[in-house]
Order: sequence, then C-alpha cells, then structure tokens
Amino acid sequence: MTEFSRRQAIGSVSLGAAGMAMVGMASTATAQVASPRPPAFAGQHEVKPLRFDAARLEGLSERLITSHWQNNYQGSVRALNMVEERLAAALADPDLPAVIYGGLKREELHRTGSVILHELYFDGLGGDGRPAGSIASALAASHGSLDAWESEFRRTAMALAGGSGWAILSYNRHTRSLHNYWAWDHMHGAISGEPLIALDMYEHSYHMDYGTQAARYVDAFLANLDWEIIEARFRQAAG
Repeated sequence: MTEFSRRQAIGSVSLGAAGMAMVGMASTATAQVASPRPPAFAGQHEVKPLRFDAARLEGLSERLITSHWQNNYQGSVRALNMVEERLAAALADPDLPAVIYGGLKREELHRTGSVILHELYFDGLGGDGRPAGSIASALAASHGSLDAWESEFRRTAMALAGGSGWAILSYNRHTRSLHNYWAWDHMHGAISGEPLIALDMYEHSYHMDYGTQAARYVDAFLANLDWEIIEARFRQAAG
C-alpha cells in the first residue's frame, strides 16, 4: 500500500470514529429531549373553560369576568407550566445555588395556589345564590344560623378589601368543622383545610365594575354562587 493510500485509510477510520461519536451524542440529546418529564415537573396544566355564560351573571359584567379569567387565571396557568419546566432544568444543575432553587419553589407554590383558587372561584359561579342542601344546614349549625355565617364571611372578605387575598369557606379535615378563613395571598391557607368557596379580593377581581366599592362586589359574588357545586364539594370533603 502506498503512503497516500495509508493516509486515506487512517483518515477514513478516524472520520468514521468521530462520526459515530457525533451520532451517539446526537442520539443522547434526542433521547433527552424526547424523554417526558416526571408529572411533578411536566408543565402541562391546561386552562379550564368557564362553566357558565359570563354575560348572564347578575352584577358582574362579562367584561370583568372575561378579563379576570383570561389575564389573571390563564396567566397563572402559563406561569406554573413555565416554573415546572425550569425546576426540571434546575434539578439537572448540581451547582445551582440553593437560594435560586428556593425562589423557584416559592413561585411554584404561589402559582399553584393561584390556579387552584381561581378555578374554585370561577367554578362556584353561575347559580342563583340561594344556599340549600346539607351544606346550608351545616353552616347554620357551625355559625349559629345561615345569616350569621354569611355576615362573618362578608366581614372576612371586607377585612381584605383594598389590599389583596382571598376569603375562603373551608372544611377543616383536622377538626371536621366549617370555618371562614382569611388568606393574605395564594399561599396562605389553613393546614388540612378543603376550600368550598373562594372569593377573590384582589382589586383586579372587582375594580373594573365597582372601583373601590368592594362591598357591592361581595354582594354580587354571593348572589351568583352555585350552591349545588358547593354542596358537592362539601360532600366530597366531609365524606
């Protein structure tokens, strides 16, 4: 074999080895991309549609409800998906500072609470606002009367007016009792509490219709509650 032929052969072998290495790297990268993330980091939360006609609520305009649902709720769904994706990437980085990972975990908790509470809020609307069923009897028993429960719920809501947070009727699984809880933000909830009614008291939920008149917004919210939905939640929580 001539010197030229030997150089060609060696070059071909070297090229083949390098090519195989590149193919292997590409295959690994493809597998990494194609491999699904675990459910905890899937980032595949989907927006729930409104279960009622937003134009038919009493005292809550279609414009207000649509803006709230599109901008605030859907924004949190998108943000939660993004945070889960970034958590998955962060887990693969052993040198990521704990404070950075902690920030992602805080945002995960914040967005998770926002998504869940907004879904409870919207799914609870669309009714005639008249309490009925076993939940009505249970509220009368837990607060002295149905009127007493409603009065305390309103006071809890108004304690948040002009600021932020949620007024939440919750079934406390630990004590097996009903309570109205004050929640300053999406992460502030009673341990072992199962929310039955979630009233959004952030200004974005009412300012478009009522400005600073939060009490009128609370009136409208209560007038549109679907107590069949609340009854179903109560039965599931207490069952």
